[in-house]
Amino acid sequence: MNLIEAIMARHSVRSYETRPLADDVVDKLQESINQYNTVSGLRMQLVTGDPETFDCFWAHYGKFTGVTNYIAMVGAPDAAELCGYYGEKLVLEAQMLGLNTCWVGLSYKKVPGRYTIAKGEKLHLVIALGYGTTQGVMHKSKTIDKVSKCQGEMPKWFRAGVEAALLAPTAVNQQKFRFELIGDRVRATTGWGFYSKVDLGIAKLHFEIGSGKPSSIWL
Repeated sequence: MNLIEAIMARHSVRSYETRPLADDVVDKLQESINQYNTVSGLRMQLVTGDPETFDCFWAHYGKFTGVTNYIAMVGAPDAAELCGYYGEKLVLEAQMLGLNTCWVGLSYKKVPGRYTIAKGEKLHLVIALGYGTTQGVMHKSKTIDKVSKCQGEMPKWFRAGVEAALLAPTAVNQQKFRFELIGDRVRATTGWGFYSKVDLGIAKLHFEIGSGKPSSIWL
């Protein structure tokens, strides 16, 4: 499975089997987490075998079951977009490793000692992961013209980028992001909404993958 295939195959999953993550899967995820933390300045932390964090009213209300593994997205208070961008890298890698995932903003409780938050940092959200009891389902999406702007004929690479971004997970499926082609560069913006900055980071990564353009594409 390549990254485009992972984008196509990945859907949010809330119900998981109780079996632990394979050792080689944990090692590969931890290696990527270490690498991305170094590049981004985040302190993402993989937590495994924790039955308590998702054993609460809000998790049950959100229909989460069997979640014992997750990535704590810890970073500076203004690092929401970075959390989205690098967290989604891990989400797609997890998909390629045979796992399922779900971005989680509120449906969990904070259990002391499961991860560390240093002074000047915050826990932005977590990513549940494991072996899903299902593969999830695709949700309704906006159209390309609703989330993009382009003068003249739309280049194929730009369209492919927007199409990939429309497959990105967003909080309550709000898809507040917008891409505008200006010359040969792209401006990405987002409207107000819960976790909209996280969503923008996720969408920008999908755009890069879909378009085949590097991160230097952004204005």
